[in-house]
Amino acid sequence: MRDQLLNVLFICTGNSARSILAEGILNALGGKRFKAYSAGSHPKGEVHPMALDVLQHLGMAQGEFRSKSWDEFAKPDAPVMNFVFTVCDNAAGEVCPVWPGQPLTAHWGVYDPAGMEGSEDQQRRAFNDVAQILKRRIELMLALPPHSLQSLSIQAQLNDIGKI
Repeated sequence: MRDQLLNVLFICTGNSARSILAEGILNALGGKRFKAYSAGSHPKGEVHPMALDVLQHLGMAQGEFRSKSWDEFAKPDAPVMNFVFTVCDNAAGEVCPVWPGQPLTAHWGVYDPAGMEGSEDQQRRAFNDVAQILKRRIELMLALPPHSLQSLSIQAQLNDIGKI
């Protein structure tokens, strides 16, 4: 698995903020080891502008981000996922599609910055905080030895990362 590109899907309900942030961060930090995607159970149809601003500020805005349904990734011609992470509590409790390839799954729940009320500065701070939480979790996953990513023992480690 050392040279294999590993596909990761981040899911939440709206696919407009948290899962988009995680997708952008992993694609920026994952090098040639990981390819990240994001989707939602009930996509909002647009990406929250502050999520894009935060990714831009972090130097991680690459490619086109769009809010899309997780159904795109359950189709037979979809990329086979190695990992699927829920980043919101609502998506974690929903019945997910059957993912081709039987990926490892974990819940990395984090609060919704798009639901933050307050001034623009307070909202921006919430987006930055969520991005930093997700970035730290992704960095911890990237620090795992490549050979360990092929074993089911990684499941407990992935779950533990979601609690940090």
